[in-house]
Amino acid sequence: MPRSRGSRKGARFYLDEQEQIMRTKAKTKINTTIESEPLATRVALHPFLAGMNRMQLALLTDCAMAARFEKGETILSEGEFANRCYLIETGKVVLEFGGSFGEPLMIETIGPGDLLGWSWMFPPYTWQFTARAIEPTTAIFFYGTILREYCEKDHSLGYELFKRMSVVMIKRLQAARRQMLSVHVHGAALESSRFC
Repeated sequence: MPRSRGSRKGARFYLDEQEQIMRTKAKTKINTTIESEPLATRVALHPFLAGMNRMQLALLTDCAMAARFEKGETILSEGEFANRCYLIETGKVVLEFGGSFGEPLMIETIGPGDLLGWSWMFPPYTWQFTARAIEPTTAIFFYGTILREYCEKDHSLGYELFKRMSVVMIKRLQAARRQMLSVHVHGAALESSRFC
């Protein structure tokens, strides 16, 4: 008995729906796999910490915990007390500056493998940027105050973290400089066009 065109459309809809379910399951499986790994393994495998020795990784694991952020969630706010940092595992986070002066200036977008937050290490311990998840994000959270104590006791740990963080600080400051210059040049161009 021949099939009608209506049943093909129904079958296509069913297959499209199944494909969508499979994509969702695959995406969920990736995130679940990361989250189901023991925290010590997640810390040891994070690219930011590559090359650190077992003792240093054990100290880091001691003050770490898993964190998850939804799209649009503010992770840290410029000017507030800095007492933590994050290693991003999945998702994306936007860094912004100057929201208290009007429209915030987007500095950089970071993602898997990146460090979020270095202000916990330097007095006066205040955030220099605001960070907001722009998609669901998983990260490893570290207590900055405990980590500072560990760095004071084990200077090799402090040195290893500082080497890695200084690269991030330079990159972020250069990104902020580029964005501010861009805004300045764009503003100057607008200003000069009004007098022409």
